[in-house]
Amino acid sequence: MYKGFYGFTQSPFSIAPNPAFLFLSDRHREALAHLTYGLGENGGFVLLTGEVGTGKTTVSRSLLAQLPDDTDLAFILNPALTEAELLATLCDELKIAYPESPTLKQLTDCISAFLMANHEKGRRTVMVIDEAQHLKPEVLEQLRLLTNLETDTRKLLQVILIGQPELQALLKRQELRQLAQRITARYHLLPLVPDEVASYVAHRLHVAGRSQPLFKSSAIKALHRYSGGVPRLINLLAERALMGGFGAQKPMIDGDDVANAAVEVLDAKPKGRPWLAVASVSVLTAALGFGLVRALTPVAEAQVAAPVAVTPELDLSQWIPTQGRELIAFQALFHHWGEPVPAEMPCRFAEQQGLACEAARGDLQQLLALDRPAVVNLADDNNRVFYAALLEQDGDQYRMALGEQQFWASADWLNQHYRGRYTVLWAPPSGLPGLIGPDSASAQVQWLENRLAQVQQRPARLLSGFDRQLEADLRGFQRQQGLDIDGLAGRQTLERLSLLAAVDGPRLKEGN
Repeated sequence: MYKGFYGFTQSPFSIAPNPAFLFLSDRHREALAHLTYGLGENGGFVLLTGEVGTGKTTVSRSLLAQLPDDTDLAFILNPALTEAELLATLCDELKIAYPESPTLKQLTDCISAFLMANHEKGRRTVMVIDEAQHLKPEVLEQLRLLTNLETDTRKLLQVILIGQPELQALLKRQELRQLAQRITARYHLLPLVPDEVASYVAHRLHVAGRSQPLFKSSAIKALHRYSGGVPRLINLLAERALMGGFGAQKPMIDGDDVANAAVEVLDAKPKGRPWLAVASVSVLTAALGFGLVRALTPVAEAQVAAPVAVTPELDLSQWIPTQGRELIAFQALFHHWGEPVPAEMPCRFAEQQGLACEAARGDLQQLLALDRPAVVNLADDNNRVFYAALLEQDGDQYRMALGEQQFWASADWLNQHYRGRYTVLWAPPSGLPGLIGPDSASAQVQWLENRLAQVQQRPARLLSGFDRQLEADLRGFQRQQGLDIDGLAGRQTLERLSLLAAVDGPRLKEGN
């Protein structure tokens, strides 16, 4: 009903898959490149994971569209099968004949013969399994055995596994270690960041026939906040906001329109700041298939079904510690920077990107004074350790990523669970000296005074040497930052000063 009013030729935010609306963010393109490389390596398995609605289908369809014409494809949508059922389904997809009531051996023999014949014809065979987190370990092992068929240069069957984050945990099981070793490429999709949300919305509006802007910056910010960057939720919110805007005959959609849409679509609180609710997996999945949304604060934001119980804070004891692994937190942090995400050794990976890790101990106020996103150590009441990414501060509320979930946490909750360790990313300057002290050149001493003055928000003094006032100011800085108090500017102190003065990279507080 709003299409004519806003100048659309079709609905821009339908949740039905439509190739015309295909949008590949930088992260989706990176995922596509990883998976394409993995298939090109002629390995056995390629893995794509991500929460529901983050764009796995978008990436997989783009990947399949790039397969050469000499490829035979088997696409399995319902993997909750036994070994025999899965092999029979593979035969059906590839039009392989097999006996009535076949045994596992008969099915395997039929598939093996097909794969060998296909290879002799110069053809490739690719099997794609969606929702692969539902595969049973014994079925995955059967798939591994199928990929044992190979020549000197390539596997005769390549398997693409697509699933939710639980698939990663499944593949870490001891009995599946041989399969895990055969994964030649893997990628985990995270939700869109605010800039990507803006590009996503603009793209869909353009495809739908509108070239002029329609969503104000406040609306884009609200879309990201309420949706958590999940494209499917963005579509639902934007669609309802357009209907509301049309009803009010508004030429532009603003943040209030999105907030009103969230009240109706996500059962968010009508006024005040939106926060995520604790909702059960079963309720969410039954409603819209959006997966688990965890909440830390008492007001609902992303509750996508009938009203559910809301708790004032998250009980970390309900979480599995592996959901809060350090690498996952670093991946969220790198993504927030707009950088590629590491598959391992994040701080070494940071150096390859021209960045550096700054790991330190300090209380929450010292961390917040840096005004930088960080990976932080958390603990539950039983002192089990979790790692989370602290991404944004808005007053006394904090946007965080724990495992695969993003949420807003209260200051009280963060103070209760924060355990005094954090790591930030930053872009270090080149040529940083190893030590500045009484014997240093006057230019280095003046540089130190200038940096201290900038951080301490005072006028810089003109110095010819390292004097007692500079030493006192330096000790005060070291004390405030939780550094070793020695009155000398060693590597740790110089890096902290440079970090505080750095202008590149995201800030915790928007607009800083």
